[in-house]
Amino acid sequence: MTGTPRTLAEELRTRTDRGLVGLLRARPDLLNPVPGDVTQLATRAGTRASVVRAVERLDRFVLQTAEALAVAPDPCPYDTLGALMAGDAGDPAVAAELPRAVAELRAQALVWGPDDRLRLVRTARELLTPSPAHPSPTGLGPTVAEAMAGMSPGRLQEIIAAAGLPTTHDPVTAVGALTTLFADRVRMAALLDTAPAESVAVLDKLLWGPPYGAVTDRPAPHLQWLLDRGLLIPAGARNVVLPREAALHLRGGRAHHAAEPVPPALAPATERDPQLVDNAAASQAFTALATVEELLKEWDLGGPAVLRAGGMSVRDLKRTATALDTTEQLAAFWLELAYAAGLIASDGEAGERFAATPAAEEWLQLPDHARWAELAAGWLAATRAPGIVGTADAKGRALAVLGPHLDRSPAPEVRRRALALLAALPPGTAVPATAVLARLRWERPLRGGAPATGQLPADGAGATAAPGPADDLRSRLAQWTLAEAELLGVTGRGALATHGRILIDSPSDSTAPTPAETTAAATRAAALLAPLLPEPVDHVLLQADLTAVAPGPLRRPLAEALGVLADIESKGGATVYRFTPGSVRRALDAGRSAAELQEFLAAHSRTPVPQPLAYLVDDVARKHGQLRIGAAAAYVRCDDDALLSEILADRRAATLRLRRLAPTVLAAQTSPDQLLDGLRAMGYAPAAESAAGDVLIARADSYRTPPRTAPAPVPDGPPSPDPTLLAAAVRAIRAGDLAATAERKPVQAPAPAPGGFPRTTSAETLATMQAAVLTNSALWIGYVNADGAASQRVIAPVRVEGGFVTAYDHTSDEVRTYPLHRITGVAELADDSV
Repeated sequence: MTGTPRTLAEELRTRTDRGLVGLLRARPDLLNPVPGDVTQLATRAGTRASVVRAVERLDRFVLQTAEALAVAPDPCPYDTLGALMAGDAGDPAVAAELPRAVAELRAQALVWGPDDRLRLVRTARELLTPSPAHPSPTGLGPTVAEAMAGMSPGRLQEIIAAAGLPTTHDPVTAVGALTTLFADRVRMAALLDTAPAESVAVLDKLLWGPPYGAVTDRPAPHLQWLLDRGLLIPAGARNVVLPREAALHLRGGRAHHAAEPVPPALAPATERDPQLVDNAAASQAFTALATVEELLKEWDLGGPAVLRAGGMSVRDLKRTATALDTTEQLAAFWLELAYAAGLIASDGEAGERFAATPAAEEWLQLPDHARWAELAAGWLAATRAPGIVGTADAKGRALAVLGPHLDRSPAPEVRRRALALLAALPPGTAVPATAVLARLRWERPLRGGAPATGQLPADGAGATAAPGPADDLRSRLAQWTLAEAELLGVTGRGALATHGRILIDSPSDSTAPTPAETTAAATRAAALLAPLLPEPVDHVLLQADLTAVAPGPLRRPLAEALGVLADIESKGGATVYRFTPGSVRRALDAGRSAAELQEFLAAHSRTPVPQPLAYLVDDVARKHGQLRIGAAAAYVRCDDDALLSEILADRRAATLRLRRLAPTVLAAQTSPDQLLDGLRAMGYAPAAESAAGDVLIARADSYRTPPRTAPAPVPDGPPSPDPTLLAAAVRAIRAGDLAATAERKPVQAPAPAPGGFPRTTSAETLATMQAAVLTNSALWIGYVNADGAASQRVIAPVRVEGGFVTAYDHTSDEVRTYPLHRITGVAELADDSV
């Protein structure tokens, strides 16, 4: 195609395959479904939903360029656009970056045309052009022609006469003369030199927007001076507006108060020793593993109930925070982290509650670095945002942790981008969170609500300033990302750790790597983290005050066994365990004998077993199981009838409603579990028994949910297409465009209607097909598939037999076989069409 393209479709046809691939990669929503030809691609690229998505992903300077084009003449020469962006004085930084901005808008099909005729696509212009209902970030108002539409011809002549212009014979030339005056820097400056100081002050207040103000029925003299010369134009019964051309003159030609061609710097930077950063991150990573492990242990016998609307109650969240010795907000993060990794879920039973999943058992058996890799991969890809727990939804209801409304689809992209900014700094370098947020806002500008219309008092005191941008979701997600990365050990002391850099490293250019790529990166990162994690120890130090000190992280079998035999009293660099009658009884309930417990303590202590601890184990074991609890509704069995008599006489047993059935048996009108808890609360040490009379062993890991998968992230729009899909889509678009635009030879009557399919008889179709096989020529056919859908195709027949034609289909770029009876007609193509 030669000459200047007249439409976006014509320009897209001139693009190379690489150019179309770039467009489809930047705007993947255009691929669903794959456009049939270039015209369909251009039409879809101009739809409102697609343009809105594309505009929202522009950086601040590219967006400012698009906003400037929206207030520029259409079409707009490149030099005019440069003047709007840099102003009369010029700006070298703007001049250097403007070609990039225009190229980006062209690549995304938001701008088309040569440099001397740049055109913003119609939908984008409608979105970005200033209007009273939707003010532009430029702060500019309507043009003189737009603001004066509908004004009486007599009033127009009065205005141009007051402005010092000769009268005209029609409104069009009057508006044109006033527009030319406002755009003329010399004559406009001369006009403003005659303005009262109060009038200039009013213009200064409306200069950068909003351009609208209110006046009374009898404006003050300095306001009337502006109205008489068209520097303020009525915009309703009591409103006035500063026309765009006048504002641009007052601004020195600039469309924006401050163009931002360069992103804000990540500063001030604090340099730290990379090894110290890695060690700090590793320490926090180990703490994260211990916290999640403690959460799973807390829910070993089942977690809290699931609310009817989903999620955990506030009371259960507080209880979990107390158990983890942390705040409720941090407890929500740990819960959501475990949920994202598939370690906890709801059981789906009638009385639905949360619990650990079978995957949690496998996770607990992994080495520490492998466990961290699963947590990090789950966190990086999760769309759930724990930071919004406790806030209200659109209906005013509080959002619950593990509830159904915590997904925020931009979260993975924001996490990766925030960490990528830290990765761009030298190793060990930290910057304030405000610097990261400022850069992210530049890369994805805030799209806040429309500024309020300024009120211009009758005395011209000024207009109300537009409100500042609100705290948007992306900024909050970035703040949470930096805090969560520190908790998880991805960063240390505010700087990205070495293993954190590997975590966000992806072999593809996509901002959304596949789950397999994320898992592989997490595994590589964990391999770097492994040497930094503390080595587990296999011993404790027993002390005479019934405590044991673990000088480091314990090996898993020892930690699990000691966790049953003793209660954790304090955590930190060294964990302190305390032995109590209840904890010893717990170990006995788990099937350990007194001798086994004594042997276990002696084998794993670097100090002798203290006598008080040995006595405690023997005393509890002596009483343990003396009472037996079984199911009648429930019963108590004991060989010592005096002990049963003591229980019956105890007033604390009244709630158990016990009665003696035999000298050694008591019956209770309560469940065995309640009876066990009641007698233990009274100071006894009963043991549960089975129907066969054997002691039941209580396992700590007795309850798990059915198999569950981790929650699937909620995608932020269509997924990024891979190179294979992009190449196939471009081939299909090219082939469809060939079929739609190829020149056809005239056919005998009945000829196809304009835009319709060819119509020929069966005999004519067969004869034309056989001739095309002999001459190796291409044909244009109309075809109806088995579903009744009609389409037009360009084919090169290879063989005709048995009522079928085998041909190379240029539209689908493959060899296909078509039944002749489904071909509505056929026409030859011009010789140079294929």
